[in-house]
This record gives sequence, C-alpha cells and structure tokens, in this order.
Amino acid sequence: MEYDYFQLTLGRERTAQRALADQLYAAPRTRAVFAPLLGFASNTTLVLTQAGADVATAPGVVASERDRLTPTLRPTADVEPPQGGIYVHNWFTIDGDAAEEFVRLSGEAWPDFEARFETQIYGLFLAEASEADRRDGARRLLLMTRYRDLGEWQVSRDPTSEAMKVFLRRRELTRVSLARACVLMPRAAA
Repeated sequence: MEYDYFQLTLGRERTAQRALADQLYAAPRTRAVFAPLLGFASNTTLVLTQAGADVATAPGVVASERDRLTPTLRPTADVEPPQGGIYVHNWFTIDGDAAEEFVRLSGEAWPDFEARFETQIYGLFLAEASEADRRDGARRLLLMTRYRDLGEWQVSRDPTSEAMKVFLRRRELTRVSLARACVLMPRAAA
C-alpha cells in the first residue's frame, strides 16, 4: 500500500480547514486530515490519503505539495491514525544508503519508547526520492507519532531511556530532522 502526503495551503485558515476536512473525509481514500499546531503556517492542512487521491484541487486550496510514501514497519495495515492527543510529523533526511539501518534502529527503539511514554508510533514512511534527493545522495522518511500532549513529547526526550540511546545511534545517520506538531481533525459526527 502506498500513500500520498499532501501539505495544502488554504486561502483562509480555520473556517476553511473544517470545511475541507469534512469534504476530504467524505472521499474513500482519505485516511487523516491534520490541522497545524506548532511549526506549520496557520493556513496549512496536512492530508494522508491512499495513493492516487486528488486533494490538491479541492475548494479553498491555493497551493499543494505531495510526497508519495511507502510504509516501512508501520502501519502494517491500511488503518486510520487514532484520535486524541497531538501528532508530531518528523521529516528525516538521511544518507541515501542508510534507509534500511534507520528503519531497523527505529523498530528496535519503539517498544521501550511506547512502553515508557504515553505515545504511539502511527507510521514510518519512506518518501519517493525526489530529484534533489537523487542529486544529493539522500533519502527522506516521515515519522508520524501520537503523543498525549506536548508535555509528554517533552518528557519523552529523556536521554537516559533505552529508546533514546538507540535514537542517538539513528541520529548519526541523519542529515536533517524537522519535527512539527499538529492535531488530527476528527471526522464529522454522523
């Protein structure tokens, strides 16, 4: 299963986001619609769909970026992210030949990380290589993690945990990491 991750820019922010989310959730390929919390412009909407959905032409969208994603260790089935809490979307740019090791280290750290903190890894996705990725010998991955709240995210930075020790090894493979927070917009009540 492949996914498309869209970063949509809207002409207006909050009122347009709810209307857009309702419209997108009505489409069968939409898996999640996220609203910005920290690090995204307030008129941004993030959308995860099954590959091939066309959300860039939805009313109110003035610009769109799309990344084709392939799940690595998670999600293992085509499921929607769980509601509640906050989500951190962390984009990693790594050395091009390090993807397998990066994924292995992630999977090694997750059991301790999820047991120790109120968090759940929804997915680690490998992005289709862009022209810039190929030119630079890089690969990009998107990690989507649900936390109880921003306080739980802060607590989970504990460098003494076994998970963080593994994440430090993973960091050696990382050129750039960009983590931004958002909230999963719920589906409208039926």
